[in-house]
Amino acid sequence: MSTALPLASAREVARELRRSLPGGWWRVPGLVLVVLAAAIAGVVGPLALGVIVDAIGAGDDAPHLAVVLAAVMAGAVVVGAALTAVGMVAASRLCETALADLRERMVDTALHLPPSRVERAGTGDLVARAGDDVAEVSDAVPRVVPALVGAAFTIVVTLVGMAVIDPWYALALVGVTPLHVVAVRRYLRSAPAVYAAERTAMSERAQHLLDALRGLETVRAYSAESSHLARIAGASWSVVRWSMRARGIQNLFFARLNAAEFLGMAGLLTVGFVLVANGHGTVGGTTAAMLLFLRLFGPINQLLFVVDDLQSALASLSRIVGVICSAAPAPSALRPAADDVHLRDVTHAYETGHPVLHDVSIQLGTGTTVAGVGASGAGKSTLAAIAAGVHEPLAGVVHRPASVALVTQDVHVFDATLRDNLTLAAPDASDDDIHRALSRVSADGVVARLPRGLDEPVGASGTALSAAEAQHLALARVILADPAFVVLDEATAEAGSTEAGRLEDAALAAVEGRTALVVAHRLSQAAAADRVVLLEAGRVREEGTHDDLRAAGGSYARLWEAWSRST
Repeated sequence: MSTALPLASAREVARELRRSLPGGWWRVPGLVLVVLAAAIAGVVGPLALGVIVDAIGAGDDAPHLAVVLAAVMAGAVVVGAALTAVGMVAASRLCETALADLRERMVDTALHLPPSRVERAGTGDLVARAGDDVAEVSDAVPRVVPALVGAAFTIVVTLVGMAVIDPWYALALVGVTPLHVVAVRRYLRSAPAVYAAERTAMSERAQHLLDALRGLETVRAYSAESSHLARIAGASWSVVRWSMRARGIQNLFFARLNAAEFLGMAGLLTVGFVLVANGHGTVGGTTAAMLLFLRLFGPINQLLFVVDDLQSALASLSRIVGVICSAAPAPSALRPAADDVHLRDVTHAYETGHPVLHDVSIQLGTGTTVAGVGASGAGKSTLAAIAAGVHEPLAGVVHRPASVALVTQDVHVFDATLRDNLTLAAPDASDDDIHRALSRVSADGVVARLPRGLDEPVGASGTALSAAEAQHLALARVILADPAFVVLDEATAEAGSTEAGRLEDAALAAVEGRTALVVAHRLSQAAAADRVVLLEAGRVREEGTHDDLRAAGGSYARLWEAWSRST
């Protein structure tokens, strides 16, 4: 079963585009009228020139006729250009605004997707949709919108103008239409799948790049550069192969269009010759028909050429809207609760047939702290992830409050100011709120050592923070967010021996008064908890207070004695 984020259907794309149009569809009829008027103004020049040719051929040397027709032609050009400009600007603005709304809704949806859903799909897929696909649509809009809005009306109006001169000219133009239809149908038969595959290959390439960059230290430590480079190169060549296949389809498409142009010109000249020779047409009429056809070269080619851009843009739109449509209601395993947390008969496996949790049941009363302990691989982090909602259990039921905060040992410091790093948890927090939160987790020193205090840039391009300082910031975020349920998954693991005590005190302050599940990195955290759960091989082996479990003389007591001797 595919784990990638879904692709939207054509109906879903159309529906979401309608929702994203600023002010709804009411602007579209006015835009249509402007572009139609521009197309009508465009046929005035060729028709007027045909009248001049016929007048000269008839020996009419009245100078006023040329002046009047020249004025009409000039006015039509000015009016047509002005209306075209207004129509194109309005259409582009309308589409760009809709695209911006789609992009914002896609990001908003992605941020609210279950983390497990994003992990299964791969963050590379999401990054490619938010980056490559949005850029593809944004680049296509200036080319596709003018063609679709203007060319279609120009073709229809020109066809009517030819029919006014003589229906045979319009019939000759319609006669080459099957060639265009064949060209487009053959193109559409293969192009959409190729563009979709190209976009998918780009997602896979992005995923391999992210994997290598995120785990750069590990890659270097194990000298795995060659294998990662090979995967990246393989994904990159896959993109190249699909791109070259797309270019080949384009070239065949353009060749068929050129053939249609040649046959169209030949057909009109033949019809004009026959009509003039038999006295049923005039040289001026033939001239006007040819000028109208030549005038169609631009719109027809523009319209058909952008079919290529349109297909690529539609493939990208399908991926963008697919994220928007992937928002789903809460999984059936989740049941709403007050501030208490209850996991009942929870089973989970990352690979079929290899469960890491077996029928685990844990009750966390409101305002109590439960510590999860056990050897490495016992299932503690998986239990924490399921309790926090990062993973959905394969079986069992989870009751938890709506507001949950998860802090792991891998804390991210955003490339922003210290204030921005903290207020992302509470956008309306004042500086006083921030200072109080930092004080509660004993992180005042972080602000004190920074030259610009809360306004100091931190992260990748700013002042570096130590691992312990980053953890203090994460715990301060918890206080600012004020969740009902807190999960700490070895949140103090990055602290050195000199920082361990301060960070453990900060963790206690962060969970004070809240329902909390703490995966204990040090057993001193378990001793401070209201209750301790010992996991072995994905099962609950012991559960009780710290004192009761020590007195029982079981696995927890042995762990405590070993830890006490080591410290």
